[in-house]
Amino acid sequence: MFAKTNDSSNVNLKEVETIVGPSVKVKGDFHCEGNIIVEGEVEGNLRCGNMLQLKNKSRITADVSAKEAIIGGEVKGNVKVEGYLEITDTAKILGDIDAGIVSIAKGATFNGKCSMGKEYKTPKTNGKSAASGE
Repeated sequence: MFAKTNDSSNVNLKEVETIVGPSVKVKGDFHCEGNIIVEGEVEGNLRCGNMLQLKNKSRITADVSAKEAIIGGEVKGNVKVEGYLEITDTAKILGDIDAGIVSIAKGATFNGKCSMGKEYKTPKTNGKSAASGE
C-alpha cells in the first residue's frame, strides 16, 4: 500500500513519523514536527512541521499548515504551506491557499483564494503609487 517509488506523490516511508490510517478519525488539533501521511479523517487544525501527504480518500475539516504538502483528498478549510504545494487530480479544496509554490493537476477542485510567494508591494514615489501614473 505504501510501496516506496520514485513517484513524487509518495513520501519515503522511512522518513514518515505518523500515519493516520483509512479507518482512523481524529477529532481535535493534530500537531507533528515530522512527516505525516493521512488516509483517514481529521476534524480540527492539522499542523505539520515538515511534509504532509493527504491521500485520495482522506477528509480534513480544519485549517492545514505544513512546510510542504501533497493533497489528494478533501480539505474543508484553509491551507498554508511554506514551500511547495502539490494538488493532485483527486483533490478537493474548499478554502483559501497560501503557499510558496503551487501545482494544481487537471481534474482537481479548488474553490477559494490563492496567494503564492511573498506579498508583492507596489513601489511608491513621493507618497503616491508608482502604478497610478501620478
